[in-house]
Amino acid sequence: MADFNKIRARAAQRKGGEKELASLLGPMPDNTAVADIPDDRILSTMAERVFAAGFVWRVIEQKWPGFEEAFLRFEPKRLLFQPDDFWHELASDQRIVRNPQKIRSVRENAAFVERVSREHHGFGQFLADWPAGDQVGLMAYLGKHGSRLGGHTGQYFLRWLGWDAFVLSGDMVAALRDAGLDIGENPTSKKDLDKIQVQINQWVADTGLPRRHISRILAMSIGENHSPQALREYTGEEE
Repeated sequence: MADFNKIRARAAQRKGGEKELASLLGPMPDNTAVADIPDDRILSTMAERVFAAGFVWRVIEQKWPGFEEAFLRFEPKRLLFQPDDFWHELASDQRIVRNPQKIRSVRENAAFVERVSREHHGFGQFLADWPAGDQVGLMAYLGKHGSRLGGHTGQYFLRWLGWDAFVLSGDMVAALRDAGLDIGENPTSKKDLDKIQVQINQWVADTGLPRRHISRILAMSIGENHSPQALREYTGEEE
């Protein structure tokens, strides 16, 4: 496998230097802080990532205040008490993106969040307690027990909450393959995902960097070289 310092140096060279690269890595994640996030904010973030999947993120972001109103501030208990008519009417509610399958996922994920919260004294606590070095296992759990939380949606959900998550973007996967990791172009098998987890964990041990930063450095080391400002606009982290 390639030395991660060489991968970082290449990313820095592409982005205009180490200082510019460092400014693009995002905040330092803190898995323990996730324990303090209330269940309604967990469900809100979950729903936002589900609705953003395959859609223009900025549109969802701009409409989100309407989503908050329509979905009763995403309080799981309140949503679970709503009758079927409430959910049917949302399919014609102009405050939100009217996708019946994604609307249904909010109802299903409200039950998911409520159940996990009851068992673990908060959904955030459940996430904070999950081993940081086993994101692949957590992704599998979210995909199996949640609604529409598989793949990139679950990865971005974790990252948006501040959990130390890598995101398997096309560029990140290409960088891993370029570094010598024997995985497919679209690594979805448990075998490939486990290989990725082991390698990311090794680089964490070698560099002291969080997984989020390793993920971003990998993605910025290869592929189309987007400008720093374009990346900030895309991730919603403009200076």
